[in-house]
Parts: sequence; structure tokens; C-alpha cells
Amino acid sequence: GLFTTLLLSAIDIPNVSGFSTSRRGIATVTTTSKLTMSSSEAEAPLSNSDHILFDMPVSNNGARVRAILYYKQLSQQQVEIISPMKLGGLKSDDFLALSPQGLMPALTIQKEHDSGMTHLSESDTIARYLLAEYAAVGPSFQPDNPRSNQICRWHDVYLTTIQGCLYKPASRFPIGDYADRKSAISAFQKQLKTIEGFMSDDGMYLCGDEVSLADAALFPTCIFANYMLPKFDDSQPPLPPKLNTWFDNLRTNDSVFSKIYKEIMDTLVTSWEEKNHRWDSIWLAGQRDEAPGTIFDKIVAKEIPATIVKEDEHILAFKDISPQAPAHVLVIPKDRNGLTNLRKASAEHTDILGRLLVAGAEIANDT
Repeated sequence: GLFTTLLLSAIDIPNVSGFSTSRRGIATVTTTSKLTMSSSEAEAPLSNSDHILFDMPVSNNGARVRAILYYKQLSQQQVEIISPMKLGGLKSDDFLALSPQGLMPALTIQKEHDSGMTHLSESDTIARYLLAEYAAVGPSFQPDNPRSNQICRWHDVYLTTIQGCLYKPASRFPIGDYADRKSAISAFQKQLKTIEGFMSDDGMYLCGDEVSLADAALFPTCIFANYMLPKFDDSQPPLPPKLNTWFDNLRTNDSVFSKIYKEIMDTLVTSWEEKNHRWDSIWLAGQRDEAPGTIFDKIVAKEIPATIVKEDEHILAFKDISPQAPAHVLVIPKDRNGLTNLRKASAEHTDILGRLLVAGAEIANDT
């Protein structure tokens, strides 16, 4: 019969079918829509403001909303910013009641509103609500500008959904549609270039001479990209050239975006980097494939001939030159991506390990 070996570079797994290897929430929503802090003696309002924005300085999505607050110079009575930790954290029942996905920002509407809504989640929804609510003060942010809306939509669908590839551990993969960090980062960079193509050729801002929602949405995410992408590859600029010029201009010459930049960077540097060493254990940043090349790398590169049985963009299967059975096929990943040893496998390798097993089964069925 067929003897199929799944090869993770130099590791031989001889049996495909038998693959084996050795204080509770402190806030409640009352009938008057006011968030309250609970105690054994009495309930005190968390805030008497018209709105509470639950957010933290490092949140790039929350920064979209904060830019509106700062530009319009809204008072604390109008919108007070409070940390989600006051509700017990992002995964607390109280915060999840406001933001079912457990994501920042969330907004509570503590005054009666014609819509009947008492809270909102998702930064674009919150931003547009506040622009309508406080349309009479400060810049409009051009909520009906098609260029701005195109950039915002592209940002929200194709960038923020995979930005976790820049800072989340392997255990959080897959990220969006991407099974591994390398492919997700590549997609993230591609989307930045696409957004660059939507920019206006004139003016200081993405849509010309006036700030828009597009600037508020994209600038904080570009702070992440500008700081984090070089940790994975410092051989090229983190931002495309035209986007980089816009980014540098805003952080240098626009006082609101300078403030946003400082808020996010202070947390990234002092907490994520210096205190928690977030990137030390992240693949392609603190951890890299430094193992020497093997004969299998040369076969993938077609530097050594092989009798190929099956090949696609992910795997290569070829006959063993020293077969241990009448039919002996080796199946290897075309991009080893640090998988030089089965002990190196992580959640980021789930997809390729599955592809190797499926390829082995298909080869066995075809033989």
C-alpha cells in the first residue's frame, strides 16, 4: 500500500491515520438609562453626563470618536470618557450589555433620545451619532462625502478586522480570513496601499483641505502600522509614500491628531512594549525562523530534482528516494514558516497542518 509521510522539514510523521505527538461588575443599567455604581449601602451614578464613552487611550477605534470630541471641544457634561474597567473590563457582563462583542468603544446615551436608544457600539456608529447630535459646533467631518465614506468603509472591513496580526499572540489565530500571521500582515499592507489610492491629491487631509471621518478613522490605525510593522520587517517603510506624507503632516501640524498620537503611543511604548514585552514572544517579531536550510527547502526551490506527485501553493508532495514501502510519498509545506520541527507548531500552523493531512489522504485515495 501507500506509505505517506508528512514532513515538517526534517520531521517524519510516518502514520497519517494515527497522527500523534509525544469584584463582580460594578455597574448596572437602571430604568432611567443612567449607569450606576453598586454598593452594599446605596447606588451612586457612574456619571451624570449626557453620554459616557467607554474607551481607553490605546484604542485606535476609540480614537476615531475621541478626535471628534477634541475637535468639537465637547465638555465632560456632554460626553465623559470612562475606562471599561469601571464596569469590570471588556468581558464583564455589564460591558457586554453595551458592546456585545466586548470591543471598545461603547457609548451610553444617558438622556432621553428620540430614537429610544440607550447605548451604541462600533466606532463608526458612535461617531456618526455624535456628529448628528453636535452638528452645530466644530467641523462637520463631512459625513456625506463619498471619498471619506469609501475610506472609512475600506478601513473598517479590510484593516481593523485583521489588525490583530500586528500584536495578538498565536493563540488568537486565525485572524479574519487569514490562518497565519505572515499572510495576514501581507494583506494588511496591501489594504494600506489600496486606501492610499482613494486619497485626494490636494490638501492636508485625506479628502482635501477639510478634516473628515476618514482622517479620524485611519490616522489611529496608521499609528499602529507605523509602530508595529517594522517589528516584523524593517526593510521597507511601514506606510506607502503618499499615506506616510499625510500621516507625518497630521501628527506634526494638527493639534488634535498630535494629541491622539501621544495618547496611543504612550500606552504602546510604556505598557505594551517596556512593561509587558508584548512582541518578545510573537512570531516574526520577537521570534523568527533562524534554523538552517534543509534538503527539503532546496526541493521546494527546485534546486534539487524530485518526482512530484502533488503540488499547490501550500504543499509539495514527492516520492521518497529511499522508500520504506512500495509507494512512499513525502508531503511538505512549501513555506515552512518556522515549522522546522513539530515542537514548533502553534495555532498559526493549524491551516498548513490540516492541508498536509488532507493532501496525504487525497494521495492515498488516488494510489
